[in-house]
Amino acid sequence: MGTPPSRPRTRIQNEKREIILTAALEVFSTNGFRGSTVDQIAEACGMSKPNLLYYFRSKEDIHATLLGRLLQTWLAPLRELSDAGDPLMEIRTYIRRKLEMSRDFPRESRLFANEMLQGAPRAMPVLEGELRALVDEKVEIIKAWMRSGRLAKTDPYHLLFSIWATTQHYADFDVQVRAVLGPDRGADGRFEDAARFLEQLFLDGLRPKE
Repeated sequence: MGTPPSRPRTRIQNEKREIILTAALEVFSTNGFRGSTVDQIAEACGMSKPNLLYYFRSKEDIHATLLGRLLQTWLAPLRELSDAGDPLMEIRTYIRRKLEMSRDFPRESRLFANEMLQGAPRAMPVLEGELRALVDEKVEIIKAWMRSGRLAKTDPYHLLFSIWATTQHYADFDVQVRAVLGPDRGADGRFEDAARFLEQLFLDGLRPKE
C-alpha cells in the first residue's frame, strides 16, 4: 500500500504558518541563519516553541520555505525579459522591476544576501539548476539582440550581474544610502533617483553606436 495523501491545511493552519514566516523573515534578515533560533522566532510571533514546531519541523524547515519563496520572487522579473520586446525597453523594465523589489522586499533581499555570504549551502541547488538555466536562456536573447545590432556588444552575464549588484544595493545597504543622502534626498524618492541614474548608466552603454 502507498503512503496515504496528506490532508490539505485548514485556513487557520495557513494563517498560523504565515504569521510564523513573517516573524521568521524579520529574525533571519536581522540575525542571519546561524544567529537565529526557533526560540527567537517563537517570541517574535507570540507563540510557544512547541506550538511553532507543530507547524514547522525545525529552523531549517522555516528557512527553506522562506528561501524557496524568495528565489521564485527574485526570478520573476528575469523570466519576463522577452525577445519580442524592444531590447532597451526590456532592459529598462528589468532594472525598474529589480529596484521595485529592493524597495518593497528589503528583508527578503537581506535574507538572500546572508545566504550568499555563507556560501549558499541551502540555495545552491537552485543557483546551479533553475537560476543557471534561466540566465542561460536570457543570455541567448541578449546575444541575439547584440548580433542583430539592436544592442551594443558586451558580456551578457556580467551585464546581468551588474544589474543585480546595483539594484540590490538599495536594499542591502539602504541604511548607508539614506545616511549619505541625508534627510532631503534619502526619502522614498531615492528609488526614482536611482532608477533614472541606472537607466542612464546601462542604457547609454547598451545603445548601439551610430
